Amino acid sequence: MFDEDMVLCAASAYEKKYYLNEAFARLPEEIKDELKIMCVLFTEEAGGILMLAFEDDGTLVFRTQAEEGDLLYDEIACGLLVKKLQYEKRELLESLEMFYRVFYLGEDAEC
Repeated sequence: MFDEDMVLCAASAYEKKYYLNEAFARLPEEIKDELKIMCVLFTEEAGGILMLAFEDDGTLVFRTQAEEGDLLYDEIACGLLVKKLQYEKRELLESLEMFYRVFYLGEDAEC
């Protein structure tokens, strides 16, 4: 399905489920709520599966996938929606990257 990067959260339109990695349980409730709303609304609009994951360098990436034969999944609309979220939620996403780099990769917060 996806490679072995550190998963932050995921949502599935097929199973109507949301997942937050327990390793990030210490995030503030407001951040966890915002991630849940963002992911669930994404899958409701675009369908498929959305996963937010940290790459080895701490970059937060959006990954989407659809089940084979899912005719309602629109890859182009999905890409546009990802770009929209990256723009609208830029501050949140940058803060999450900094959190990951400091607390999980051990980088200096001044970087």
